Amino acid sequence: MNPQDHERFREFVDARWSALLRLANLLTGGDRHEAEDLVQTALMKALSRWRHVEDPESYVRKVMYRHQISRWRLRRPHREPTFAAPPESLGVADGTSAADLRITVGRALGRLTPRQRTVLVLRYFEDLSETEVAAALGCSVGTVRSTTHRSLARLRELAPELDSPAHAATVPHRTSLKGART
Repeated sequence: MNPQDHERFREFVDARWSALLRLANLLTGGDRHEAEDLVQTALMKALSRWRHVEDPESYVRKVMYRHQISRWRLRRPHREPTFAAPPESLGVADGTSAADLRITVGRALGRLTPRQRTVLVLRYFEDLSETEVAAALGCSVGTVRSTTHRSLARLRELAPELDSPAHAATVPHRTSLKGART
């Protein structure tokens, strides 16, 4: 690798590390160590092909999706993590409610299966269409739709406080999926 490519890669990592780590944190269900490993693995793969990568951000994210999918396909049966009880007051208007909401959503996502979590992260956090998610996961659009539906139902079951009127915009409802981009 020539010095210019090396410097370009270093600048990319410095600029995008936090965003990539946030995505990895969502994909791994909040396991910080696994998230860091996922980002590092994706960056190592990107480094080996750096001269040929036209859109580094997109390339690294796709590597992360695919690597995480491979991990949950190969992994032994999912063990459900244990979490402390969610915060009691999600409707407080003192500025902590947004943080409480993020914690609750993160905990609920962490209790979904890896496949369910991946589909929701790709659909709603990465804002990919059903077609794009299907391509990333190597499955049909129908599988993405049914997994999304089951995942949202499970998310609402795990964190019913997300269905409160104050947080209605946070968790997509079945009716809002009709207008979602496909």
